[in-house]
Amino acid sequence: MDFLFLGGKQLTSNNKKIFQAIEESFKDQKVSTNSKIGRVITEQKGSYLVRAEEEEVIAKISGKLRYETMAREDLPAVGDWVFFKEDGGIIESVLPRTSKFSRKKAGLEAEEQIIASNIDYVFILTSLNDDLNVNRIERYLLLCWESGATPIVVLTKADLCLNVEKKKAEVENMLMGVKVFCISTVERDGIDELEPYLGEGKTIALVGSSGVGKSTFINHLLGSDMQKTNDVRDSDAKGKHTTTYRQLFYLENGCAVIDTPGMREIQLWQGEDGLSTQFEDIEELALGCRFTDCEHYSEPGCKVQEAIREEIVTESRLENYRKLQREVAYMERKGDKRLQSLERKKWKKRAQSRKVKQE
Repeated sequence: MDFLFLGGKQLTSNNKKIFQAIEESFKDQKVSTNSKIGRVITEQKGSYLVRAEEEEVIAKISGKLRYETMAREDLPAVGDWVFFKEDGGIIESVLPRTSKFSRKKAGLEAEEQIIASNIDYVFILTSLNDDLNVNRIERYLLLCWESGATPIVVLTKADLCLNVEKKKAEVENMLMGVKVFCISTVERDGIDELEPYLGEGKTIALVGSSGVGKSTFINHLLGSDMQKTNDVRDSDAKGKHTTTYRQLFYLENGCAVIDTPGMREIQLWQGEDGLSTQFEDIEELALGCRFTDCEHYSEPGCKVQEAIREEIVTESRLENYRKLQREVAYMERKGDKRLQSLERKKWKKRAQSRKVKQE
């Protein structure tokens, strides 16, 4: 497996201190005495590029870790801190995550796909063109609220939009208090406003559709063309995939930024808490409905429908809430079945292990 060494720049002295502090905090979790701390920079086909304090190492997970793994989310993900043996490049353990941005993996099975872990902020990038879709942003927000990280909406390509402030106001009104910024990497406009979130020791994940400018934004932050970029198609304002796998970069100031491939599908993994956060206005109105099982259609005494008539809430917002509510409920049902399946696998492994010992 050939890796492009992605960490790029030398870590700053303060960032080295972060590595050392994390290693000291988790030293009791070392599997072997010669283990050292590292951070997963990228992963391709079961091989991991791990950034240590001074270098980058290609590594594989240990047989013990693979055996103890019950689900894909137990394996290392980009952004994870791990203990690994430099000799042979063996990852022995994954340290507890402070946050993780996940979605449902593509396919029929209810399986979690971790996009990025140990992140402080999620930058949701969407371009100010015909592809601007507030409902899509809301789906990203549900995943963000569940992740433990703070969402920031970044409207890109402001230089191509004639009514930037109007578009920004429309998005802000729909997203209820989420920070929204407009930037143009071509004109270097608006990016300074994001600097408070790009501090040393922070980790940012960039998410969004293809062609919204994630790779261009990364290149601007790095001060070099580390990421390949493509033009957006004029026919439908859609982008082309340039980033094909998740990658972590360290900026000169010590901030870590994770670039991710454009997402064609934003399938929810969890979302009950995120739903309550994102649609707090609707759920608060629902508490005042005459009937506790009100579905907010034509029931008498419905406070939600009353708010729609008074133009406090839009019908489209309510409909999007219903749609996401159904999807979250569906994923919860599938998740329950998955947990039962994992529990069966766990006991089967234990039974097999006891049988081997007895023999």
